[in-house]
Amino acid sequence: MQDKPIQKSELKKSCINCGAELLYAPGTTQLECGYCGHKEEIPASENTFEELELKPYLEALGSLSHSEAISMLTCKNCGANQHVEENYKSLHCVYCSSPLIVEDMRKEEWILPGAVLPFQIDQKKAHIIFQQWVKKLWWAPNKLKKASLDPKNTKGLYVPYWTFDAQLFASYSGQRGDYYYVTVPYTTTVNGKTVQRTRQERRTRWTPASGNISGFIDDTLIKASKQRSGVIPTKVAHWNLKALAPFDSGYLAGFVTEKYTIPLKEGHLESNKEAERIADRWARRDIGGDTQRVHSINMKLSDETFKHILLPVFVSAYVFKGKRYNFFVNGQTGVLSGKRPYSFWKIFFFVVSIIAIIATLVYFLNDQQA
Repeated sequence: MQDKPIQKSELKKSCINCGAELLYAPGTTQLECGYCGHKEEIPASENTFEELELKPYLEALGSLSHSEAISMLTCKNCGANQHVEENYKSLHCVYCSSPLIVEDMRKEEWILPGAVLPFQIDQKKAHIIFQQWVKKLWWAPNKLKKASLDPKNTKGLYVPYWTFDAQLFASYSGQRGDYYYVTVPYTTTVNGKTVQRTRQERRTRWTPASGNISGFIDDTLIKASKQRSGVIPTKVAHWNLKALAPFDSGYLAGFVTEKYTIPLKEGHLESNKEAERIADRWARRDIGGDTQRVHSINMKLSDETFKHILLPVFVSAYVFKGKRYNFFVNGQTGVLSGKRPYSFWKIFFFVVSIIAIIATLVYFLNDQQA
């Protein structure tokens, strides 16, 4: 077994002026001191993203050079597995705001991230986006609007994902469908009389089709974490992966980092399902015509590699009448989505007001007609 590497993701960097911890400044490549304003550039990596060979990791996960230990806390309420930076004075789960017990912190092995997508907006900007969204909500509880005033409820989180690359080759069999139109007679009634008419109806001419397809599948994105709740909405989970940077622990400073809870093997199975969908699309494109039927595909993947990457999102957790609501802001694009509670009393009084207005109008109309 190889020697354990330096714990890169645990390294902290102190300000040379005041000794405070330097934190990553979103939208830049710099670390910044929140006390004296000192800034330091995160060294530009001369390396490109390292795609790791998949097979050895599936066979001997945990004993390879690209794995390391990281301190982790698991939320007992929602199950989120997260690494919390030391600068957080109040340790609470980023998903559900439940207290995290420092004494429960433990060391766990994880595959070192190969790339990170740095935050492009800061916590202040994300909180403003959240506030503006809350202000536009009809019938939102007052408690929600008050909670949105506290920026501490909005936290930055690096979410883990797997990406998979592979060469795809497949043979397929199916049918090609080409549309054509025929003239069909029919009867109808016009002015009480039965008349004959014709109309064009579409038909499909099917012919056998078979062939081979091949190509490179690049960066199939598979989520690497799951909780009992707090799922990131599809609307938010879209990032421009071309902006990925080679992993540097400096980008994590000041943010919560979630550890993957979906194993590499399970993520690989999900990527194979996506590869099957890609093969189906490629086969249909190869068949051509107006429509297609694919009866069978024999798919093979080779030269499979993967990366563990971290993607940015802001999370705001809110509890209303015993039910938790999560709101998410994409840390790169600023797109927001989430479930929201409704105020029963606001809706009730609105309905009562509408009924009262209608009753008043009816009363005056009847009075004028009397």
